[in-house]
Amino acid sequence: MRGLPPAARPSLMWTVVLCAVLAAFACTAPALADSGTPWTAVALLALLYLGCELARICPQAGKRAPEGIGSFFPVLLAAVFLLPPAAAALVALPGGFAQAVVRRPAWVRRVWHAAQQAVAAWAAGRTFGLLGGAPSAGSPPGRAADFAPFPYVLLPAVAAAAAFCLVLAVLDAAVLAAAEGRPLRSAWRGPLTRSLVPHCVHGLAGLMMAVLWRSPYGLPAALLVLLPMYISCWVFAQYHRERAAHQATIRALVQAVELKDRYTRGHGERVGQASAMIARELGMDGDRLEVVRIAGILHDLGKLGVPTRLLRKDGPLTPEERRVIELHPEYGHEMVRGIGFLGEARSAILHHHERVDGSGYPYGLTGEQIPVPARVVAVADAFDAMTSTRSYSRARPVPVALAELERCAGAHFDPVMVRALVEAIGRDGWHPVVTADEDDLQVIPAGSARGRAAAPAAADPDAGGPALSGLPAQGARTRVRTVDPPGGRESDGGGGP
Repeated sequence: MRGLPPAARPSLMWTVVLCAVLAAFACTAPALADSGTPWTAVALLALLYLGCELARICPQAGKRAPEGIGSFFPVLLAAVFLLPPAAAALVALPGGFAQAVVRRPAWVRRVWHAAQQAVAAWAAGRTFGLLGGAPSAGSPPGRAADFAPFPYVLLPAVAAAAAFCLVLAVLDAAVLAAAEGRPLRSAWRGPLTRSLVPHCVHGLAGLMMAVLWRSPYGLPAALLVLLPMYISCWVFAQYHRERAAHQATIRALVQAVELKDRYTRGHGERVGQASAMIARELGMDGDRLEVVRIAGILHDLGKLGVPTRLLRKDGPLTPEERRVIELHPEYGHEMVRGIGFLGEARSAILHHHERVDGSGYPYGLTGEQIPVPARVVAVADAFDAMTSTRSYSRARPVPVALAELERCAGAHFDPVMVRALVEAIGRDGWHPVVTADEDDLQVIPAGSARGRAAAPAAADPDAGGPALSGLPAQGARTRVRTVDPPGGRESDGGGGP
């Protein structure tokens, strides 16, 4: 997926959507052709799921549920436990189609949600039946003692909920990989780990509803489960609203830095992207991976406290001006001190210019004294500074930049972090985030050896390390500025202090 040119991705995305729709049709067709399908139960559950979904997307206190959150999955999972797999897939269609969407084209997203949930419900029903939890063949809802005895029914129910979650995650990863070029093997892990526990809880709530439906009390008792279900799903939606608010906060901070210094535009996103690649290679996932990514995005936030004339100065910096700019990690740390959700990202903002040999700033920390996120961001920051083209300098080839990082490993950078970036780019390639103002970034496919034979990067002999500004672009204005090794003062203002 990563090697595809951007122009080919829409076609592949439509292919993925079409395959999902065809798979949903294949899953539901047996129920349409079977005269024994319990249509009354299918209709009741489908209407219940649709009604819950419509109630969920109605504005509440001026808020809407985030797109893609199936708040009433317990109703759908109850259908999985009560009905044959094909019939359960039919139940998913109306509610999936009604699911909230906030981006266009809305009808495509609705069709995608409906097809995705139908396939997931069918897979969950098959899993439940194969593990011995399914009710007796041909017995309609309303009869008792059709499930495996408690507690043995719990294992099939949890496994069915896990299968439901896995199918949703894999299908989401497939469409994201097609539309955005993300690596398929890693795109599904994040959504899966974040949603597995909530889906298992929803599965147990769905099992409770199914058992009550099959009890002598029937449908009225099953409907009583809706209240705790709604509370559970409301909490789940609030969590996602909080995450969306966090993302909005980060975007606002990044935009403030970019307005301050136009030469950093896109730099934070790319450093966050490279930091995430390193973290993923080191085995980080979930919240820890997100913290490292955010740290990369916000690492230069302190530039808001640096006078604009210094950030945009064309000539060399005086020692006094350098000392002012070297205060930006501390400025950034002070700015985010009270933002609790950033966690370890705050230490990375403060220490991303430290060097493992103690020659960095602001505190001259060495080796293990430097927090892990800061060591990750330091490598990602230097890498992007070397591989980004500005109006006055040409980007270095990616292999040359990686070779330069390897040369400085152990002195300026943690060798483990450098090796992780080299291995990640060697496998997945480097496909940086491109903004409207940057159209000449280095893009290299996985496994490419292009640039290995290029001339070694020039070094600043006085600083004892490579100069990060790269070579001046032909026909471009050249700005003269002193440069340091990676992690020091860059000429572009984009990865420097």
